[in-house]
Amino acid sequence: MKLSQHFSLSEFTTSQTASRYGLDNTPGDAEIENLRQLCNHILEPIRAHFEVPIIISSGYRSPQVNTKVGGSSSSQHCKGEAADFTVAHYTVTEIFNWIAFTSGLEFDQLIHEYGNWIHCSYVTRRENRRSILRAYRNSSGRTVYEQVTAPL
Repeated sequence: MKLSQHFSLSEFTTSQTASRYGLDNTPGDAEIENLRQLCNHILEPIRAHFEVPIIISSGYRSPQVNTKVGGSSSSQHCKGEAADFTVAHYTVTEIFNWIAFTSGLEFDQLIHEYGNWIHCSYVTRRENRRSILRAYRNSSGRTVYEQVTAPL
């Protein structure tokens, strides 16, 4: 099933964790519609600007899959509102800075996660917050989220 011009539902539901543990990772109609909105408002504009593929590493997560991966109980992944991704031929920081400070995209949350991927969400149920964060592990190994106000 196509969600948009360049994205299919399977890109957002394929999960090594679901396969490993025999978990169902099938979204409902509301989650599929949210994924369509995420693709059309966030991912397609990124792909159009950079003209290269976007690699989705985590999209929709059923509650069971989310629990297994240690996701937040309020994760936007469970609602089909978020994706973790990289963009071919570009660094995470280049893409993050463009989305946050140049693109004009109306995202809900944008996170530069551990220097390895971008988490971006989009919502239709309320106004998008345009929250810009960086996640990293401190010396104790705990994840810290800090607000970002200028390009990294």
